[in-house]
Amino acid sequence: MEHTSRPAVFLDRDGTLNVDVDFLDDPAELVLIDGAAEAVLALNEAGFVVAVVTNQSGIARGYLDEARLAEIHGRLEAELGAAGAHLDGIFYCPHHPTEGAPPYRRPCECRKPAPGLLRAATEELDLDLSRSFVIGDSPRDIEAGAALGVPGYLVGDSARQLPPGATAIRVADLATAVEHLLREVRQGK
Repeated sequence: MEHTSRPAVFLDRDGTLNVDVDFLDDPAELVLIDGAAEAVLALNEAGFVVAVVTNQSGIARGYLDEARLAEIHGRLEAELGAAGAHLDGIFYCPHHPTEGAPPYRRPCECRKPAPGLLRAATEELDLDLSRSFVIGDSPRDIEAGAALGVPGYLVGDSARQLPPGATAIRVADLATAVEHLLREVRQGK
């Protein structure tokens, strides 16, 4: 049987899947945004690989460690699982270029807007970038996708400016983005 690459949707975490709190460091504080679990389920059912790609500089800054982040991601997966949805992977950048302490304080290729997290997910999950999308609440999410030719949806505050060369469809939230994305894919656009 021939193996083929699969399309993906790369999701930012804070402000896209869950309510953004300043440096989430407690699993009990993770609250999914209304409609997020159902949106992930719709992507699962449509055959998309769903990968979270998230900057987590709170690790570099000393607000939490990687074990605590794993607990938070466990809670995220449990909350999604309760709705029948699942993630195929979670990829995070623990670095910050100027804050914190080594080994986490350093420039890197994984901190968005650099595309390293998307590249890592693509390699690990065997993804087809030409049929993939990125959804996030920050221009840096869209810029990371644009660096690899992946179109994006910007959720939330539509006043945020995108960098030159990056374009995105602006929508209210993840549920609206997924609804639009799936409609476009079905129509062959």
